Amino acid sequence: MPKPMVALVGRPNVGKSTLFNRLAGERLAVVDEAPGTTRDRLVADAEWSGLEFTVVDTGGIEAEGLPAEKALAQGSADYLPLMRAQAEQAVQEADAVLFILDSQSGPTPADHEVAGILRRLGAARAGAPVLLVANKADNQRLRQEAVQFHELGMGDPIPVSALHGSGVGDLLDQVVQALGSRPPPEPEDEQAVKIAIVGRPNVGKSTLVNRLLGEERVIVSPLPGTTRDAVDTRLDYGNQSLTLIDTAGIRRRGRILPGVEKYSVLRALKAIDRADVALLLLEAAEVATAQDAHIAGLILERLRSTVLLVNKWDAVPEPQRSQVEFARTVRQSLKFLDYVPVLFISALTGEGVDQVLPMALQVQEERLRRIPTGELNRILAAAQERHAPPSKAGKQLKIMYSSQVRTDPPTFLFHVNDPRLVHFSYYRFLENRIRDEYGFLGTPIRLTFKRRR
Repeated sequence: MPKPMVALVGRPNVGKSTLFNRLAGERLAVVDEAPGTTRDRLVADAEWSGLEFTVVDTGGIEAEGLPAEKALAQGSADYLPLMRAQAEQAVQEADAVLFILDSQSGPTPADHEVAGILRRLGAARAGAPVLLVANKADNQRLRQEAVQFHELGMGDPIPVSALHGSGVGDLLDQVVQALGSRPPPEPEDEQAVKIAIVGRPNVGKSTLVNRLLGEERVIVSPLPGTTRDAVDTRLDYGNQSLTLIDTAGIRRRGRILPGVEKYSVLRALKAIDRADVALLLLEAAEVATAQDAHIAGLILERLRSTVLLVNKWDAVPEPQRSQVEFARTVRQSLKFLDYVPVLFISALTGEGVDQVLPMALQVQEERLRRIPTGELNRILAAAQERHAPPSKAGKQLKIMYSSQVRTDPPTFLFHVNDPRLVHFSYYRFLENRIRDEYGFLGTPIRLTFKRRR
């Protein structure tokens, strides 16, 4: 049975993301004083009094038809209709709704408009309970003045301070009561494969996520920098459970603005850390730039498996659409990822997208592959016959035997007479011999050398 879902909605800058982080127990949503920081839906699991549930953070709902210059979320004015649609969809899917209000400003016309939206959507959702949360009630006077929100006609307000944590326990008690007693969710049969979609800004990451899901789950815009948080979306693909992680575009260090964008990039890097497979999007019109190589290096540093996706392939003129030539260009620029598959896709039209998830799962299988010790030492013996180990100052490297000590990523331990004699070129030679026999497509492998007397 799926976990019940609790959606956080309200106008911009009432503290939805601060409360989301409080309920999730960690800083998953970017928090900033500027209204409109959160744009996409963010999802996290929470637990209170033995009941597990899913919390969904949403972007602020502005008044419909509001001119951009009058919007509260000035930095997100171009996305207001999309943010509104995202919030409305979260409400329709929710089992309970937390309507977040600002105790310091009191009821506003925008709050009344959000209340009207919730009444309309609540009727369509068969009356999912709505709890009024009077946030920023940081002192006794503000807690007492929360009664002014009765004018919204949606029940008794619950005064809390998401920043300091006061009143949040009382709020959670009411959330549990509103959701009612439910049996615990069934455990997943298989652990979800986590797939992070990464790349420079505006290469089509969110468009690809929506194409893979078949619905508009993340905001897509031609403006770079639309996605700010790493957004997790669960997907069942055949018999396999997947988690797609859409991330903020990673700019060159000198072009990262302080504040929200800086933390968005840090979250993108954290998303790579927890992913099994990274889909690195390149743009066909500007393929394999220095920044692409930088991001690829970050993925390799974290030993993540990788698939390279050349996106916007539909925009390449027909006479120039040679995948062989494009692949050669990519390989030359990203020589350290010569084991990684390259796919050509158009997230906008869907061309080639049907290959993406099968390839990601194949790469994940390679990541979990194990070579028997006998087979590995047979490969090792043949490699040494083909190319004798190096020597230094009259002392030659001697390799006694090797074994695979772990998967995820595949790691091999070589017992040698002196690890200092292992030259980088011989390291790559041994790695290539292993790949010749067992592939490990798209997956980095580690060779470690230990002295054995």
